[in-house]
Amino acid sequence: MEITDVRAHHIRIPYDAGVASFRQGASAISALDMVLVEVTTDAGLTGWGDAFAYVSPRTTRSAVEEMIAPQARGLKVPDAAGIPAVMEQIQRNLHLFGRYGITMFAISGLDIALWDLAAKIEGAPLHRLLGASKRSSIPAYASLLRIGSPENITGECKKALALGYGAIKLHETTTPAVFAARQAIGPGIPLMVDMNCPLTGEQAIAFAKACEDAQPMFLEEPVWPPEDFATLAEVRRKGGLGVAAGENACTEYQFRQMMNAGAVSHAQPSVTKVGGITEFLKVAALADQLGVKIVPHSPYFGPGLLATLHLLATREDGLVEMFYLKREACLWGGRADVDATGHVAVPSEPGLGYEPDRGVRYRVA
Repeated sequence: MEITDVRAHHIRIPYDAGVASFRQGASAISALDMVLVEVTTDAGLTGWGDAFAYVSPRTTRSAVEEMIAPQARGLKVPDAAGIPAVMEQIQRNLHLFGRYGITMFAISGLDIALWDLAAKIEGAPLHRLLGASKRSSIPAYASLLRIGSPENITGECKKALALGYGAIKLHETTTPAVFAARQAIGPGIPLMVDMNCPLTGEQAIAFAKACEDAQPMFLEEPVWPPEDFATLAEVRRKGGLGVAAGENACTEYQFRQMMNAGAVSHAQPSVTKVGGITEFLKVAALADQLGVKIVPHSPYFGPGLLATLHLLATREDGLVEMFYLKREACLWGGRADVDATGHVAVPSEPGLGYEPDRGVRYRVA
């Protein structure tokens, strides 16, 4: 079986986040952009991947079309054991464009699609190719967008708990926000604080100490730049809280640098950014070896979400991240949504489990 084509589809789905906001610089983001990677074969099977796009979907789409498609067309479809070698060769072929950022996002999309194909050929759900299944559903946490107002944070946290979520993550940078959330959810609910890289090491240590009584599970990416692993390690050592990072890291190689530095208690590989399922598995194996917890970065709605569910199904712990907002549409007919108990079901059909709804009207030409 050979790959006949690789296509990129830009999907844009509007959403409503209520009192929260999602911004890039000074601009508000009003829709969820994703780039689906469709890999077709001469046997009629199709594999689906997901290349991280965020606010640059046309750039990611171009990377898939100009860098990935020429590498993949004509390749024999590898089985699960053969995917790592294929992907390493593609990484080598494209290394002159850099091994991080958009190049690796596009590579991630192809990798996920190849795993989808491999599982479909076997007639098995993806998690069976990845290891023994330990969970049929994954606990989700509500990943709140930036709110700011402690009063509104209190209200949104209570709403999320009422919907069944068993854990909360903030995207805030002030101690009143953190304490408002803790007071709203009570002492037994895990609370995480994503800071998006704003502070110096000294500032991050001070912030961690100021938040200690609110008992966050971790501060996520508290320092700039995110690859300053020595400073992250110092924040972890002196701040008294767990530290999480990894959504901006690509490949197992960079995660090895991070973990060897002692920078993180929680590693956050992002399957649509790190290099796909292949690199995620390497990162997870390394984390297990070094005693670092895996909490994936996964605020997705496309095949990346499904891939994350399958990856977590083979692990005994770890939460799936779900953006706390209302979408106008869903590619999976609601089957990958959070249920009333705060869990998301792991797909049980072959491959990723679901085919995207081609009737969703939010495809951008």
